[in-house]
Amino acid sequence: MKKVKIAGREVLPIGLGTLNMGDKSDTFDQEVQAIRTGLDNGVQLIDTAEMYGSGNAEKLIASAIKPYSREELFLISKVLPSNASKKDLPISLDNSLRRLETDYLDLYLLHWKEDVPLEETVEALENARNQGKIKA
Repeated sequence: MKKVKIAGREVLPIGLGTLNMGDKSDTFDQEVQAIRTGLDNGVQLIDTAEMYGSGNAEKLIASAIKPYSREELFLISKVLPSNASKKDLPISLDNSLRRLETDYLDLYLLHWKEDVPLEETVEALENARNQGKIKA
């Protein structure tokens, strides 16, 4: 399968989304296995967000990716618009990194635009990139 370039990195064009994952303890093991099945079959990209399960999807991903090389994965998470300020974005990012049990994200996105000026969000994202917490 031909790879595509995302944020300067070549990855396979199929990824896993995690909306509604990690919400129920009785399906946790099945969801971990579903992610691992994808990874075992060539998936590299996993998309999540701080709002998915109020962070539980990120915790689920951390469990699922433990046996895999972090460098082979492409992790995307998203910040809520209410947390997109220069003050709050670093806190949200650190919380996501803690839940994902990683020290960086390959791509960190603004989930959607609301009241925080976009320039302020971009400045916060650039600061996070300069700190090495996000690649793009």
